[in-house]
Amino acid sequence: MNSKCDDSETPSETPSVCILLVDPFAPFRALVSSILKEQPGYQIVGEAEDGLKGIQRAEEFKPDLIVLDMDLSKLNGIEVALQIRRRSPRSMILFLTLNDDAELACEALRAGAQGYVHKLDAVSELVEATKAVLSGKRFVSRVLRGRVVCHDC
Repeated sequence: MNSKCDDSETPSETPSVCILLVDPFAPFRALVSSILKEQPGYQIVGEAEDGLKGIQRAEEFKPDLIVLDMDLSKLNGIEVALQIRRRSPRSMILFLTLNDDAELACEALRAGAQGYVHKLDAVSELVEATKAVLSGKRFVSRVLRGRVVCHDC
């Protein structure tokens, strides 16, 4: 895990998975935060409401996982993912978005994301997706499975 989150005082404490949430809608960030905080060892270290702040916070916190929306102001999610790949290359990226375009999902995966979840499936798939991504597996939301065929990602 990353040093900004490894602030356990005793070695017996479970190391935290540091998570950054990047989404323009504060109530949705709160929902995602509440879902993820229920998981043992998950720690929300920061939030951002636009693409530029998302990149800045990714660089600052170097989180293990970045949950990223596609539709952001200032920079779109694809550009944010590309920038994060350069500035915090060890951070895993999981898109959580309303966009169900299979080509856009492929573009997101090519940009360095390890997962793509549709927001309508957030409650049922978010935890599964985070676990898959953090274990090095790719995850695509059930809404898009079978439609996302990326040969070059």
